[in-house]
Amino acid sequence: MQEERRLAVLRAIVEDYVATEDPVGSKALVERHQLNVSPATIRNDMAALEEEGYLAQPHTSAGRVPTDKGYRLFVDRLSTVKPTTAAERRAIANFLDGAVDLDDVVRRSVRLLAQLTRQVAVVQYPSLSRSTVRHVEIVALTSRRLLLVLILSSGRVEQRLVELDAELSEDDLTTLRSRVNRAATGEVIAEAAKALGALAHPEEGMPAPSAVMVDVVEALVEAMSDHRSDERVVVGGTANLARFGDDFDTSVRPLLEALEEQVVLLKLLGEATAGGAVTVRIGAEGPYQELASTSVVTTGYGPDDALSALGIVGPTRMDYPGTMAAVRAVARYVSRILDES
Repeated sequence: MQEERRLAVLRAIVEDYVATEDPVGSKALVERHQLNVSPATIRNDMAALEEEGYLAQPHTSAGRVPTDKGYRLFVDRLSTVKPTTAAERRAIANFLDGAVDLDDVVRRSVRLLAQLTRQVAVVQYPSLSRSTVRHVEIVALTSRRLLLVLILSSGRVEQRLVELDAELSEDDLTTLRSRVNRAATGEVIAEAAKALGALAHPEEGMPAPSAVMVDVVEALVEAMSDHRSDERVVVGGTANLARFGDDFDTSVRPLLEALEEQVVLLKLLGEATAGGAVTVRIGAEGPYQELASTSVVTTGYGPDDALSALGIVGPTRMDYPGTMAAVRAVARYVSRILDES
């Protein structure tokens, strides 16, 4: 009973401090929350929480503020992630459904996350190396020019033009399209490239491939070997850092410097988690000590075979339930869009 009451006091202090930015006193708790106990009992609970490291008192005459340990207990005791409202879901769907390609999806996701959470949003491009080949389309633009369209499970589309030395008949085009898709469709990138390579460079004793087959395979393998997207991270909402307040040198400057380093951002995002799980790293739990005044909320998005991460970075004093809900909701909608694309 006492433990539950103290959790209620901690929850109330976290909510008030996030909302007001001011240390929270017992009088304010009595006035704003229905805790059904006397102010003296609340003061005792606050003192006990402070002694256990969940609260801190900035000044002797001030109220209390949550510590990183306090935020961690608060987040861990959230029974469920706060559901998004119908209006929020409609807004997310309307904003993301207008995307025209993968780049647009990523850009819109960053803007939307930053707007919903009022934090710095970070989105990693879908990983190419873990993608599977969904389909390869080969279109004859002319009798001597082919357009290759490589469609991956991550939603990424690569296009290549191939110029031919001789004309290609409709029957030969159909055969080429069939053999390429039979070799590559459903395979992860590495295996697809290997299977296609076998078409262009068959084992000794097998019929030699046509020049067209060799040119098409080389173009597709080159498209599959472009791993730059694995390291691409897009950032939005840096203007929200103005809400950090006056502690620029200790909080904002290190974060601004971190946002310029792709490797740092990838490490901040951490390993993408499937199944809608949201990861919250608070303060010093993160990978960089100089960012100990920030928290990172992340989740995975995309199909399991091409999972990437998105999330937000912001001050430890944040609306964790709302932020976690927004991160999860955006990830779900982006996954759906990529799956349907």
